[in-house]
Amino acid sequence: METRNSNSFMSYTRNDSIGNKRTNNMESANRKLIRPSLTEFKEQQAAQSSQRKPQKRPVPPEQTNAENFYYVKQMQARTPMVVVLNDGEELHGVIEWYDRGCIKVNRNGGPNLLIYKANIKYLYKENDKNGEAS
Repeated sequence: METRNSNSFMSYTRNDSIGNKRTNNMESANRKLIRPSLTEFKEQQAAQSSQRKPQKRPVPPEQTNAENFYYVKQMQARTPMVVVLNDGEELHGVIEWYDRGCIKVNRNGGPNLLIYKANIKYLYKENDKNGEAS
């Protein structure tokens, strides 16, 4: 049973372990939520951010797919290409196939070649050699 007195005490009646009735008087306190002010919070955040190490930029992606896009474009158009190897040798043909490590070049006057990309110095369109842009 709960009763309320006018002086803001709460009175509870209960039985103890033997069965005797006991009355507990509790004072109900007016509770107030205590929050830090906004300025205190901002000061704490500024102190924490000054202690942190500056954020590093994210690492750029390992592959941009520009090389893959170029190979696909030249393969679809069957563009005659010139592949210049590290030793200066020039190979003329059309790129038929590529993967991460090599390209396959179809040649008119000779056998098809599978060339490791590590051995390629550079490549260009065959008609660009004459100064024509396409």
